[in-house]
Amino acid sequence: MDLAQDWRAKRAEAAATIRSLCDALPQIGLILGSGLGDLADEITAATVIPYSEIPHFPVSTVVGHAGELVIGDLEGKCVAAMKGRFHYYEGYSMRQLAFPVRVMRTLGVDTLIATNAAGGVNRSFRPGDLMVIVDHINWMFDNPLRGPNDDELGVRFPSMAQAYPWDLVEVAMRAAENEGIHLQKGVYIAVQGPNYTSGAESQIYRMLRADAVGMSTVPEIMAATHAGMRTLGISCITDCKPDPKAGPAGVLTHEEVVATANRAKPKFIRLMRAILRDIGP
Repeated sequence: MDLAQDWRAKRAEAAATIRSLCDALPQIGLILGSGLGDLADEITAATVIPYSEIPHFPVSTVVGHAGELVIGDLEGKCVAAMKGRFHYYEGYSMRQLAFPVRVMRTLGVDTLIATNAAGGVNRSFRPGDLMVIVDHINWMFDNPLRGPNDDELGVRFPSMAQAYPWDLVEVAMRAAENEGIHLQKGVYIAVQGPNYTSGAESQIYRMLRADAVGMSTVPEIMAATHAGMRTLGISCITDCKPDPKAGPAGVLTHEEVVATANRAKPKFIRLMRAILRDIGP
């Protein structure tokens, strides 16, 4: 069995296990980032499946990531919500990071909304802002599509030019306007982590026209786009990157990142619910 066949068998086994535990047929996948997992608690008629019960699923090791797949109803849509995700810096391969997205696709999910906590590179951003992702830069120097292609999922050379379809971006902007939420638009740059960005690195990211920086999301979006899923990305800006020439900066901690995400949580949940109400079937 070659590598593509091996991973195909693994995702089929994972999907079969989920189907044995839940009769619902999810249409929309949600990936909930650091401090943002409480949205999953609002899902009704929910089936909660710990990642440890799903064959071949990685296990989330980061504070703020519960490690559960929650399937049920939210705003009239059947959703599969990942309450916590996996990261490259935890030691997982790109194929492992892509695995849950590919399992969702096998379950029938055709739209993915990926959320994250991110650092603000754009100097006009403030902690607690929400940003809809309009494009990304893969600065992780690895790719979930590397290796043998699984032709059942997608083509060998997929385009990322439409990874964030503009009609879904407009859904997010309209939802924010209806809820009275100021929603930034920007480019997300993904780095390996786990260290937070230095001031000089932030300057480089600004030169690359990035607006926010984080350690996730891009591998999942690439895998979803490859598999023919429509994707939307939402970042919660938890800190803002200083100019290194402005003098010493404070030391950022993960606890502060989660705390800022928690303060933005009510606004984030209102936005997500409004998006789900407006998003197509």
